[in-house]
Formats: sequence, C-alpha cells, structure tokens
Amino acid sequence: MKKTLVIAMLLSLIAGCATTEQIKQIQATADKALATANSASSSADNALQTANRALEAARNAQSAADSAQACCNDNKAKIDQMFEKAMKK
Repeated sequence: MKKTLVIAMLLSLIAGCATTEQIKQIQATADKALATANSASSSADNALQTANRALEAARNAQSAADSAQACCNDNKAKIDQMFEKAMKK
C-alpha cells in the first residue's frame, strides 16, 4: 500500500509540474497584477492628498465664514443700539 501511495504521489507531482513557459506566463501575470496594484496605490495616494487639500480649504473657508458672521453680529448689535438711542430721543 505504501508503495502504491508513493508512486501515486510521484505521478501526481510529475503530472502537476508546470512547464517553463507556464511559469513565465504566471510570472508575467503576477508582474502585471503588481504593476496594476502599484498604480492603484499611487492613485489612492494622490486622491488622499487632494482630499487633504480640500479639507484644509474647507476649514479655511469655515474660518472666514465664522469671522464674517461675527462681524455681521457685531454690526447688527451696533445698529440696534443706535436705533434704540434714536427712538429714545
């Protein structure tokens, strides 16, 4: 039984071995997949940098809007005070 098992294993290994051409094709496919993955990684890095710049711009815009709102609120308060003074006279 052991002899038969060993022979069967050897036959399956011999039958399952890849040719040099098949190995080259597999390597070419792996190289192409790696190049595609590297390209996708580079694109993702660029997208992240763009998103970070957009986030910074949005934060700056929010800060400017907050400052403008504060100025508007101050002006409104001053106008209200002036109106109240004028109505008292």
